[in-house]
Amino acid sequence: MENKKSGFLKVKCECGNEQVIFGKLASEVKCTKCDAVIGQPTGGKAAISAEIVETY
Repeated sequence: MENKKSGFLKVKCECGNEQVIFGKLASEVKCTKCDAVIGQPTGGKAAISAEIVETY
């Protein structure tokens, strides 16, 4: 899933952990609880593999 805004995003991992990440990533982001990849850089807006809960 790709986000529509480039601000900060609150995402929810499959394990239930919620964390805030930036919408344009420069490196891969992993869940702080289970270490699953939740975001990958694409050269623009990030490819988010977790559920987007809120956009800031």
